[in-house]
Amino acid sequence: MEIILKKDITGLGHKNEIVGVKNGYGRNYLIPKGYGVIATSSAKKVLAENIRQRAHKEEKIKNEALDLAKKLEGVKLEIGAKTSTTGKIFGSVNNIQIAEGLASKGFEIDRKIISIQGDLVKEVGTYSAVVKLHREVSVEVAFDVVAE
Repeated sequence: MEIILKKDITGLGHKNEIVGVKNGYGRNYLIPKGYGVIATSSAKKVLAENIRQRAHKEEKIKNEALDLAKKLEGVKLEIGAKTSTTGKIFGSVNNIQIAEGLASKGFEIDRKIISIQGDLVKEVGTYSAVVKLHREVSVEVAFDVVAE
């Protein structure tokens, strides 16, 4: 079954993309939740017209994401955490703390588009996180975890 997605769905596709899914997933989940519609010939024509009209807007959004990515490339964050004498953190550092660190540097980034590479951050050290600004633009931000 072919579905035209109305929203970005992680692991499946992006908005206005035609994807092939199993019948049950399409009819019982995607369509009732409003995440997609059946890709009929008329729906495909409407989609093609919408994509043509939105191409200019998408280019502008992508350029803004590229500009922000260039600004974020040189940023290095320092995140303080309570630690034991051996350097282990009580708890862990997550994307919320990285978003707050970026906000303190003047970058308002939503925490949902930040993902930490590797395992959980449980020790003092240098790590990196990926900020996905656009479907084609992502930037890696380095951060140091230090003891408070």
